Amino acid sequence: MEPGRTELADLDPFDLYDTEAARLADYFASLDQAAWQRPSRCAGWSVRDVLAHLAGQEAYNHAFLDGTVPELFERLRREGVGDNLDQMNEWMVRQRRDRPVAEVLAEWLDKNATTRRRMREAGRDATLDTAAGPYPAGLQAFHYASELATHGDDVGVPVAPEEEPGRTAWRAEVGRMALAEQGRPVKVIPGPLGFEVRAEGAVGQLTTSEFVAATVDRLPPEHPLDDRIRAALVCLA
Repeated sequence: MEPGRTELADLDPFDLYDTEAARLADYFASLDQAAWQRPSRCAGWSVRDVLAHLAGQEAYNHAFLDGTVPELFERLRREGVGDNLDQMNEWMVRQRRDRPVAEVLAEWLDKNATTRRRMREAGRDATLDTAAGPYPAGLQAFHYASELATHGDDVGVPVAPEEEPGRTAWRAEVGRMALAEQGRPVKVIPGPLGFEVRAEGAVGQLTTSEFVAATVDRLPPEHPLDDRIRAALVCLA
């Protein structure tokens, strides 16, 4: 079992996914018009754009569940989008910029609820036909929960102090799992204050929160982590 999977085995990925979705939904429901226009932590995207990204990404999620990934990519190619994931994401955001934000929010709430329900019904050991090939639904739910948590941080979703340690801990384990799955050339050694990380002869120390930020490519540019380690750790962006 890859590093991280042992620690994740005792967690319910569908519960984590539901929790992060509810956190975002509650936050989005509280925003006024000005708040939707605020810049997010995603370069070039407003808070509203992050919502549009989440709504658009449900097309991937439903294709994985329906086994229609080739058809989705063919449709995107017909639209002139191509196969580049970043280009697809930008296209999906652009498609929703002229729509009322309430309509985009309703789209995401409905489609994400369907994804979460179907994932839970399929069960942890079911196989999804993802863009990277067959993959267990339970592990995919960890990835989905991690992404919602990342975008929640991107838009400033508040997290209760008592929830933060556990939330950071499971996100770190999802990062370690992703690093192992991708065969990244980095060694991650848990310690009392976080992790020692090694890559290409470089050694660095990261708190658990910093490690999570590094795996999703959100570590601040001014952080002194060696660039070789920084590049090797990006696995969930």
